Amino acid sequence: MRLRTLVPTIPADLVSAFESCGIKTDTDLLFFDGSNLELFAKLPRGLVATCGELEKYVSLVAERASPPGIRGDEELEAALCKQRENALELSSGVGELDKLVGGFGGGRVFEISGEQGSGKTALALQISLRLLIAQPDTSVLWVDTRGDFSVGRTTRVASELGAENVSAVLERLEVALALSIEDAQALVSDLRERTDVGHALPARPVRCVVIDSITPLLAPSLSNISAQGHAAMTTFMQDLRDFARTHYFTFLVVNDTSAVVQPNSDSAFPSATRKPALGPSFAFLTDCTLWLSKHGDIEGESASMHEVEVIRSRMTKSKTWCTFKIRRGVLHSAIS
Repeated sequence: MRLRTLVPTIPADLVSAFESCGIKTDTDLLFFDGSNLELFAKLPRGLVATCGELEKYVSLVAERASPPGIRGDEELEAALCKQRENALELSSGVGELDKLVGGFGGGRVFEISGEQGSGKTALALQISLRLLIAQPDTSVLWVDTRGDFSVGRTTRVASELGAENVSAVLERLEVALALSIEDAQALVSDLRERTDVGHALPARPVRCVVIDSITPLLAPSLSNISAQGHAAMTTFMQDLRDFARTHYFTFLVVNDTSAVVQPNSDSAFPSATRKPALGPSFAFLTDCTLWLSKHGDIEGESASMHEVEVIRSRMTKSKTWCTFKIRRGVLHSAIS
């Protein structure tokens, strides 16, 4: 900031005297190579009465050049107020699971991993449909990376969950195909533009995003001889977490599995033969990692028994687990 813009706060003749000494900006004055007494000696006699008066003008320049102060308690209250305004209740419908993770709302990124048939997609679909049924002014974005999203299955599950108007619910489930990480980045970027401050929100804004699955987007670029793929994975996931925290979105990221070379120390069941794909660092890029597994069909019921474990969580206790049933595509408590 040029000192000339501070006239008349700083007298014009004093600014001219500063300029004759090579001091033309606030930076020049505040970081003058010498003491205020040395600067006072350089000024014309009588321009400022004392060195103390000069210090007063230097303080005025520092005050004008400084950003306004921010009180921590006011910032905290503003953040809590925003959180209350944007709070969104997301539930799986399985009380034991919701308790393990503290619910699925709160602006977080969840990794849902497990072998085929373990219930990964069923869990993500149930959370999404329960939100759409409970919140008629909300939408969900479903990013399909394999082209296998089933409208028929979604319709049946929505009906099983008690949707009065299944068509109205499915209208708010936006399904987008993404066959590369660039496609997914473009979808997230477009969604961010629609929800950033200063843009008019749509009538039914997206509040939850499902990526099913993220593995085919990231796995092909991961290599032991190049860090480029890992950098792309880290950047993308950090963008998701920043987006989730800023706008209180929920991201449900489905991940495939890979073989376990040695006992999995991250699990409460170290004898497990599989683990989440994309390497050990991927779990640290999310807020919670869930591992699902299927125990088998329940005798006498058209249902199967499953288990979900919290492998790692930033909000709740890790290495905790519970069981649940899947009946006609819907998750239920194991004791129901």
